[in-house]
Amino acid sequence: MTTAVLSDLAEGAAELSVWPASTSRLPHGGLAVGGVSLAEVADRFDTPVYVLDEGEVRARCRTYRDAFPDAEVLYAAKAFLSRAMLHWVAEEGLGLDVCSAGELELAVTAGFPAGRIVLHGNAKSPRDIETALRLGVGRIVIDGPSEIARLAAAVGPGGRQKVMVRVVPGISAGAHEKIRTGTDGQKFGLSLADGSAQHAVLRILGQPQLELTGLHCHIGSQITDVKPYVSALRRMVGLMARIRDAHGVVLPELDMGGGHGIAYRPGEAALDLTALARRLRAELTASCAAAGLPVPRLAVEPGRAVVGPAGVAVYRVLAVKRTAGRLFVAVDGGMSDNPRPALYGVRYAPRLIGRHTGVEPCPATVVGRHCEAGDVLATGVELPGDVRPGDLLAVPVAGAYQLSMASGYNLVGRPPLVAVDGGTARLLIRRETLDDLRSREVGG
Repeated sequence: MTTAVLSDLAEGAAELSVWPASTSRLPHGGLAVGGVSLAEVADRFDTPVYVLDEGEVRARCRTYRDAFPDAEVLYAAKAFLSRAMLHWVAEEGLGLDVCSAGELELAVTAGFPAGRIVLHGNAKSPRDIETALRLGVGRIVIDGPSEIARLAAAVGPGGRQKVMVRVVPGISAGAHEKIRTGTDGQKFGLSLADGSAQHAVLRILGQPQLELTGLHCHIGSQITDVKPYVSALRRMVGLMARIRDAHGVVLPELDMGGGHGIAYRPGEAALDLTALARRLRAELTASCAAAGLPVPRLAVEPGRAVVGPAGVAVYRVLAVKRTAGRLFVAVDGGMSDNPRPALYGVRYAPRLIGRHTGVEPCPATVVGRHCEAGDVLATGVELPGDVRPGDLLAVPVAGAYQLSMASGYNLVGRPPLVAVDGGTARLLIRRETLDDLRSREVGG
């Protein structure tokens, strides 16, 4: 091949670097994921529509199992949850962490083993606790001092529930201040610095209804550096040693949470999973040896890193406006199906699909249809200068924290979710209709 051809191939590969591995180019500017044309999905299911590559989800589950062969890998359900997702995760050998009775009920009714589920939450409702105990959840992570007596009372005399303590290790990590949870002064966990974690451990050990199996730590989200995890693990092992020394109790489990960062646009950094697994194993072995502790079973909780890169959102352009020297491209979705840009300033890389154009690209701002100035999906995006109403825009890395955080704003209804695999598309979640929204109304 000539140098020019090789250069074009490399450039094309870079453009698709954040797309599912199954993504392929089609004639006339189209893209296929899982062997299915995205334009055909849009025509069949209308837009906006979310597409989830089953093969990509399963491959990412296996990557985690391979990287952490001796650890427990728990999929973080808050990233995205559906019955199909639960089946894929269970079949690939992962456990599950949930944050509510709703997530827990869906998982168990879909056949997910309750013993492989961990319940989180900084403010668990009575229903959350009752449901967890009734269904036999594997672990409940205690997030605050008031939960200890409440949970023990709910378990009742003669009962026994395995619990962990969520510890705040004093580590700052995460891409945005709203998703940093490893430092003091925020709502999650019990502080290591002020002794809250140690006091909670003492109280739990005094409750015969509660069995303390280990410590939990989640330092933030969208983290792309291994070092904060290593530092947090070192502090957690130090606390485990102090618990052994003070109470004669050796805890068998250590859950280091998730927050593993992914790339949303070509060229962005992502967490090196192989390096993370290697460094955590090495640090855990060394720290436990130095403290004279047996090595606890490690657990990790990926969510975004499993499902995020497997999803694609497809929108149709409704309007194009040039004003004050800027190009605005408005689509038929927005902050009701993806609030993340407004919440965290997340940046995406939409691209035109379904037609070729020879027009040079120019910077554009992709906006949603909602009555908010902050309803912006992407800024500084290179789109063809002839982009027009009726065009399709596809947004990669749309699998996590979009449909799971979707709202009913402006009563537009939440989009459907379509799974693709081996050239076949199937509807997993149907579009929310006006009848669905009206059915909740009981007054008049």
